[in-house]
Amino acid sequence: MKHIKITTEIIVYDSIQELPTLVQDLMEKAIEVKRNAYAPYSKFRVGCAILLDNGAIVLGSNQENAAYPSGLCAERVAIFQAGSIYPEAHILKIAITASSDINLTDTPVPPCGSCRQSIAEYEIRQSSPIEIYFMGEIGQIYKSASLKNLLPFMFETKLL
Repeated sequence: MKHIKITTEIIVYDSIQELPTLVQDLMEKAIEVKRNAYAPYSKFRVGCAILLDNGAIVLGSNQENAAYPSGLCAERVAIFQAGSIYPEAHILKIAITASSDINLTDTPVPPCGSCRQSIAEYEIRQSSPIEIYFMGEIGQIYKSASLKNLLPFMFETKLL
């Protein structure tokens, strides 16, 4: 029998003010677009801002639907929009924030499994890492230098 140790490296920022200025701006855009979330069922709002290598910023908020699971998470709304509008651009950074209409969200909220796989697809396709910053409504911000930190055994098309 053999044991494999998997480690994840996350950088923790105590506040938005500790982030590099560019990332502060990106996170502020994610916070702002979170207000556009359509979340009548979960009461959980998520905002996402993506910085592309061409300088464009693409935004997304979660959009729910009564015919669950027809809705989409903020991350996939933004990443699919980026892929549609700027198919040749590389994604450099993603900022994600989440909050509940019911409780204070004071811990970082990472992308869900479906969003992780969608981000992985773009990271693999562009052959370069995507920095991911995520937070709750308040509190610490976590930074992952690559999606591989959050999904170490990601499914790749080369496996097909």
